[in-house]
Amino acid sequence: MPHRLLTLALPCALALAACERQPEPPPPAPAASSSAPVLTRQSIDSAGFEAAPASGSQARSAGLARAQVLLDRARFSPGVVDGLGGENTRQAILAFQEANELNATGELDQATFDRLVSGDGQPALTDHTLTAEDLAGPFVDAIPEDMEGKAELETLAYTSPQEALAERFHMDQDFLTELNPNARFVAGETITVAAVSPQELPEAVARIEIDKADKSLRAFAENGDLLAYYPASIGSAEMPSLSGEMTVRAVAPHPNYTYDPSRLTNAEGDETLIIQPGPNNPVGAVWIDLSKDTYGIHGTPEPSEIGKTFSSGCVRLTNWNARQLANSVEPGVEVVFL
Repeated sequence: MPHRLLTLALPCALALAACERQPEPPPPAPAASSSAPVLTRQSIDSAGFEAAPASGSQARSAGLARAQVLLDRARFSPGVVDGLGGENTRQAILAFQEANELNATGELDQATFDRLVSGDGQPALTDHTLTAEDLAGPFVDAIPEDMEGKAELETLAYTSPQEALAERFHMDQDFLTELNPNARFVAGETITVAAVSPQELPEAVARIEIDKADKSLRAFAENGDLLAYYPASIGSAEMPSLSGEMTVRAVAPHPNYTYDPSRLTNAEGDETLIIQPGPNNPVGAVWIDLSKDTYGIHGTPEPSEIGKTFSSGCVRLTNWNARQLANSVEPGVEVVFL
């Protein structure tokens, strides 16, 4: 049976300013090809091995989309399922290859694809029938860019049912829309989504290793078995992440965020602000507090940027990976920075 977490309450205003996102300028995206095929449920579920798209390609690959879902279910998270790949998918493939004694290149090859499929013969996509709860919100029209604007909101909720559903099923929002081109997103309607891993790991986490060079987090069981691999944003040159050993102190679902400009190198203004909870909060949907004040493992409002941006010392995961980890840890779990 999955391990159940006993959550400890944290003070209302968490001092989390050390975790403000530090952007790394992305390269300009190439124009999408008008001849790129539109992926369908049938093309993905029946896909065989395909070479990964060229770096920077905007053409989705059915075979890669299937492989991403299978990696997610094997708990080697590629981050966002989008059929495009990228560094997070490459790192997940590399970790899977190493764990399965395959040729460890980080590239999706026939042997790796075959191992993924042989270990999990279930379809990559599934049906989800929309409920009134899926569509009830609360939703906000938009998330302000500046901290003062964020502080004025009563909740940092999702901006639409589509954003909420994409995150629930670990998907890029555009990919969700592409798979459901005629969807109206109304109650009772059935849509196609990725059939991803559950919200809990199969065993309790006894040890967490954070690899700063690899930009990853690994969770281990008591017997040393690898339970999960997640891509992560970890520290920056100006504010490097922690080193050495510490422990989990507490877990806080739906945390608020204290924006303290005195702790930041690229601060906006000089006023301390409280940002209310919500999945689009700067620290996302969950906070795993570490035994060094103001540092933790947490979610993000921008899952596609994991591994592509820096943090101010904390460890940032996608909201779904942070939730999965938080649901399987307790205070006292060892955390080691490598």
